[in-house]
Amino acid sequence: MAGRKRSIRFKIFAVLLAPVTALAVIWALTAAITLTSGREYLRVGMVYEHIVLPSRAVLTELQHERLMSVTYLGGGSSFHADLDAQQKRTDEIAAGLAGHAVSGREYAPPALWDRVQELLRQLDRLDGLRSQVENREIGRLDALTQYSEIAEVGWQVYDRMMIAPDLDLIGQTKAVVLVGRAREIVSQQSALLAGTLGTGRMSEREQEVFVEMAAKRSQLYSLGFSGLEGSMRDPYVKLNGSPAYLDFVKLEGAVRDKIRPEAPLPPEAGRWQATTEALSITLDKLGGQASVEIGNRMQPAVMNVLIRLGVLAVVGLIAVVATLLVSVRFGRRISAELGALQKAAVDLSDRRLPDIVRRLSRGDDVDVKAETPPVEVPGNTAEVATVTNAFTSVQSTAVQAAVGQAQLRQGVNKVFLNLARRNQSLLHRQLGILDGLERQTEDPNLLEQLFGLDHLTTRMRRHAEGLIILSGAVPGRGWREPVALFDVVRASVEEVEDYLRVDVNVPHHAKLVGPAVTDTIHLIAELVENATIFSPPHTRVTVHGDLAARGFVLEIEDRGLGLSSEEMAAINERLADPPEFDLTDSDRLGLFVVGRLAKRHDITVNLRPSPYGGTTAIVLIPAEMVVVPDPAEIAAAERLVPAQPTEAPVLSPVSGRHASATTTTAETDLPRRVRQANLAPQLREEQRKPDLYSSFQAGWRRAEEDEA
Repeated sequence: MAGRKRSIRFKIFAVLLAPVTALAVIWALTAAITLTSGREYLRVGMVYEHIVLPSRAVLTELQHERLMSVTYLGGGSSFHADLDAQQKRTDEIAAGLAGHAVSGREYAPPALWDRVQELLRQLDRLDGLRSQVENREIGRLDALTQYSEIAEVGWQVYDRMMIAPDLDLIGQTKAVVLVGRAREIVSQQSALLAGTLGTGRMSEREQEVFVEMAAKRSQLYSLGFSGLEGSMRDPYVKLNGSPAYLDFVKLEGAVRDKIRPEAPLPPEAGRWQATTEALSITLDKLGGQASVEIGNRMQPAVMNVLIRLGVLAVVGLIAVVATLLVSVRFGRRISAELGALQKAAVDLSDRRLPDIVRRLSRGDDVDVKAETPPVEVPGNTAEVATVTNAFTSVQSTAVQAAVGQAQLRQGVNKVFLNLARRNQSLLHRQLGILDGLERQTEDPNLLEQLFGLDHLTTRMRRHAEGLIILSGAVPGRGWREPVALFDVVRASVEEVEDYLRVDVNVPHHAKLVGPAVTDTIHLIAELVENATIFSPPHTRVTVHGDLAARGFVLEIEDRGLGLSSEEMAAINERLADPPEFDLTDSDRLGLFVVGRLAKRHDITVNLRPSPYGGTTAIVLIPAEMVVVPDPAEIAAAERLVPAQPTEAPVLSPVSGRHASATTTTAETDLPRRVRQANLAPQLREEQRKPDLYSSFQAGWRRAEEDEA
């Protein structure tokens, strides 16, 4: 999961998956071990059926053939039919072992299978050995040795068949095998004595071998008997006390002690075959019973393993499924609680708090207690409940902070409004005084200074109205009747310091509705002032206007350095959707005021690059705010209106301040006063035009101050 973001649901299930997987693995391993034990028992049964029993039959027939072959070599008679029949019977049993071995191949361990294959290869030697016996080309002892070597491979098969997982069963099997090996020694002794009965004498080597056989037989039988327990031991206890076994032991000791090399055999040797035959039959019978007992003991063990496997499988599966269900249930519950908590937090951050902030910005009253209900998340997880309470506290604190910020902004706006209203009142009084002085003064120089104060006061009034707009209020002055857009634009230009650099080309017939006149004058004045400030003082600023399909369009074009595309895009975005006023962002108050005024009257303001390298501000006044007279009235007005003025300023019909030296003779909605009109003709002087270098220097200084 490193380097990637995952959901809490994914992580919870990933955490729960680890113990569930571990439990499933442990259950699977335990079931596999139990199943392996069961398969071991089943394999023992299959090995016993297909390998052990056929091998035991082969050893029994091989012992009979060995006895007959050594007897034949010890006598002077010809090869008789009993030996031939025994050899055929041995071959048939060996062929049966080969067939059974193929069926038990997949159940036999590798070591056991190797011994079985070795036994089958040794049985193939019988043909050569039989030929030597038939032609009397081999001695009695050598024939006995070779038959015994083949039989030894069969007993090695027994040694490697002890694969049962039950340790007690393994011990009993070993004990039975040791007793069986003792039975093999008795058979070898019988064959050895049978071969010497024909001559009546035993060689020194044969005497030594017989003595070794007797000692080995006694040792093997003792070890095997001591390893038997319970019901497996009882039959052999009875055997040890039976007359047949006691007679055999006594006879074995007498023969062992009385035999002398190359001397006549003791009389006890004549009773050997009859005595050992009864004992051998008993031992074979007990060995078969022991094998059956071992098989019977394995069956309950197999059933116990199978039952344990079934119980383990069912219980383990139930445990795994229960653990999985509980894990999934708790995982879903925790995920649901955290999901509900996330939903509540997102709802708080994306919907409720922004909505409260918007309402506060509009000046609506907000009840903190009603707007901050406790965050409720269903569930009983302590940590989730703690976080839920924390979110409740956070939302209450956030709303209280937003209310406090709104109250602070309202307080600041009230301060702005109060100061602006006071300044506006004083400035109106000052304008009234200046107007009276202008009417009373006949001195041209003094009148020029009064006009300068008049113009400066007008600009101060616009800045005061800017504070009123920032506070969200509406300036006090206004008109009820529509006003010509030409006069609106001229009044806007008169509120700019470098008004002499502005060329106005606006038709006279279109009018603006009265309620929007004050704000539109302020909006255009801000744009014109920006154009004059951020352009060289020797360049001109052009204001062009005309009717459009969707209203009236004004284009304010300067020839300054222009704006970068990123900065222009940012300004257009702020003009289209002005943000809340930020006291820390006061670099472009004029554009902020323009955005506020444009939004108030649905006026569209957009900046774009000018063909002269500067900036063009396009103002689209909606058609609902524009009043267009009938065509006849427009034609009559065009006949009465002379060419556009280009000379000294006149008094604006809207602002009451000076605008241009030449005025029109047409009738307008508001009265006009011409500067110096009350003076004698000889006292009138042309407006002194400002020095170009001084204007350029003053303009750049103001631009640097505004940028700073």
